[in-house]
Order: sequence, then C-alpha cells, then structure tokens
Amino acid sequence: QVQLVESGGGLVQAGDSLRLSCTASGLTFSSYYMGWFRQAPGKERDFVATITWYYGNTYYADFAKGRFTISRDNAKNTVYLRMNSLKPEDTAVYYCAASRAGEGLSDPVRYDYWGQGTQVTVSS
Repeated sequence: QVQLVESGGGLVQAGDSLRLSCTASGLTFSSYYMGWFRQAPGKERDFVATITWYYGNTYYADFAKGRFTISRDNAKNTVYLRMNSLKPEDTAVYYCAASRAGEGLSDPVRYDYWGQGTQVTVSS
C-alpha cells in the first residue's frame, strides 16, 4: 500500500531553519506531483508548495516565496521542504501529499495520498 512518511519537524526559534523530508513507498514516485501543506490548530489545511514530476517545476504559496524551497530526489523517493527564516505563524502540522492531477495542485482535494504529518513549532 502507499505510504508517505514525513520527518524533520521540531521546536525551533524564530529565524531558525528546518528541513522536512517525506519518503514515499508503494507508488511510482517519479510519476507523481508532490506537495506540502500545513494546518494550524482550528484552521484549514493550507497549500505551501508543489513540485512537478517531470521538470521539477516548483510553485509556492505567497507566504512561502523567498523563504521555503521544495525539492525532490526521485532516486530516494523523497521530497523535501527547506524552511528558512521561520516565524511563529509558521507553527503548524506539515503534511506531504502525492497527486497524479496536472492542475489545481494548491487544492488539497487534488491529492491522492497523504502522510501523517510532522509538527513544526516556532517560538518567538
């Protein structure tokens, strides 16, 4: 069965950096668009970034532009999210997700598989 396993979350201070990883199994990773979303307590799940499977084109939410970088290593079936200059408002559970859809990738419903999430807490 398909599994997406996130890691790399933790408690950091404002201004610090983190790199999240998500390793996939049970699917042809190189054929899937991969995305990162986040969900803070009491809020909806928000799009963070996505990366295409063919050219590795990347797309970001406005709040992520210039601070976050999504990348993938198809040989390792892993997608990464590098987060710099973290702010307290970045505190959330971060989820990776896999999609075969070619459009609308900022919408969670377009994704077929989800990881269990990893907590990121940024203290001020």
